Amino acid sequence: MIPTLYSDRLLLRPFTLSDSPTVEKLAGDPLIAETTLHIPHPYPKGGADAWIESHEAQAEANKSFTFAIVIKETDQLIGAMAMAIGSDGKAELAYWIGVPYWGHGYATEAANLLLHFGFKEKHVNKIWAAAFTRNPASTKVMEKIGMTYEGTFRQHVMKNGKYEDLSYCAILKDDYFKRLFS
Repeated sequence: MIPTLYSDRLLLRPFTLSDSPTVEKLAGDPLIAETTLHIPHPYPKGGADAWIESHEAQAEANKSFTFAIVIKETDQLIGAMAMAIGSDGKAELAYWIGVPYWGHGYATEAANLLLHFGFKEKHVNKIWAAAFTRNPASTKVMEKIGMTYEGTFRQHVMKNGKYEDLSYCAILKDDYFKRLFS
């Protein structure tokens, strides 16, 4: 089961099929596809339904938890935040925020909720994330939540027929709790 998480301005909740049109609109922006590895452009009609329908089974298997990022005050869906949990005590954090909502600190606020969820509720030891090196805003989010830069994998993935460099950051459970209580 995917829980609902709360912060000052946001709630992270399970997606519902009624979110599909908003997901397709926001994720369909070419800038979202350009800054993420797995979101295609154009975004396929009906693609959000299939994506949303996969979430519960992944959560039940304790493999992945995908949350809708919603502004509490307006109930507006603005993006997605996910944590994929490996069997090795590590989890990957991934996210996207709709272009109209960039620059307001929403990704940082939502990512902090997922760090707490991963370390406190899922008992992972390390949470990591990767971003295209040409997307410094995403790396900035990682730094703001206390992740440490661990390196750049040059030409590590292919996106739209072009090799891309990825910047990797991570935070350990011990470092997270030290930061939390300092």
